[in-house]
Amino acid sequence: MKNTGKGRRPVGLTTTVPSEIVFASGRKPVDLNNVFITSKHPEKLLETAENRGFPRTLCTWIKGIYGTVMGQGIREVIAVTGGDCSNTIALAEVLRHQGVTVHGFDFPLSRDRTALERSMEGLRRGLGADRREVEKVKDRLDRIRAKLRRLDRMTCMENKITGRENHLFLVTSSDFGSDPDRYEDELDAFLEEASSREPIRDTVRLGFIGVPPIFDDLYETLEKMGARVVFNEVQRQFSIPFEDVDLVERYLRYTYPYDVKGRIADIQEAIEERRIQGLIHYTQTFCHRQIHDILIRAAVDRPILTLEGDRPGPLDGRTITRIETFLEILEGA
Repeated sequence: MKNTGKGRRPVGLTTTVPSEIVFASGRKPVDLNNVFITSKHPEKLLETAENRGFPRTLCTWIKGIYGTVMGQGIREVIAVTGGDCSNTIALAEVLRHQGVTVHGFDFPLSRDRTALERSMEGLRRGLGADRREVEKVKDRLDRIRAKLRRLDRMTCMENKITGRENHLFLVTSSDFGSDPDRYEDELDAFLEEASSREPIRDTVRLGFIGVPPIFDDLYETLEKMGARVVFNEVQRQFSIPFEDVDLVERYLRYTYPYDVKGRIADIQEAIEERRIQGLIHYTQTFCHRQIHDILIRAAVDRPILTLEGDRPGPLDGRTITRIETFLEILEGA
């Protein structure tokens, strides 16, 4: 796959979609969440949305996506209207009203292969991607995804990679930084450097579950306290870590857009394989996924600390104290 970055027309993503189809169409996928949260001034992007009528009592990520689209001048967006946030449906209507071309994409709640195949075919046709080119892109991205699986093993088995480093590479695999060639070069250099490190000595092994955190210092705070995240649940799912299955099957196994049972099974498997002592469950203010905390706690046999975040920024003092207390409990168990 050539020309994976420069010269391609950007198309914004509201969350992970089959990026193979997007690249095969000649476009450059841009994960709007990542652009928003890594902005120098994310609050200004939120102000853009709120000044145009978006309520304060609405998920910050939705407002951040809107502000990013407006601020970056993105004129085409793929909105996941099934399997993610229900507010995306209304966001898509607002964007269309303002002249943005919006392609809808649904992950079927039923997790039915035929329904997902239909959604993927609709996206392929809507973007004008050739089937043979989609397969070529799949093969290209497979090589990168194999390296991401290695990165994940080096995090949890070899103990040579921090939770934040793991998070950053996996969360940006949703669009491969809009340029798979550059992304792979950076990944190769990182893996080579990390392979020569001495294993990290930590006192508590944690799993991070839920959507990626809006806090900008969570991982560093944990590591200063002697704990390390060895499992980033949703970020790992963004990397589509499934081998030897066809493209549709991969996005059926992708747990994030479907019911919580699949996520719980993934979490339980990780707890055993990665020797996880406790879980931090991050939930976003005003998000329906907060309710999943009830079901996860009922099913998972590990202590869980639930943290809620609203707007971008550092951890507050109360949350830091809660983390300290949680880690003391785990160390004493």
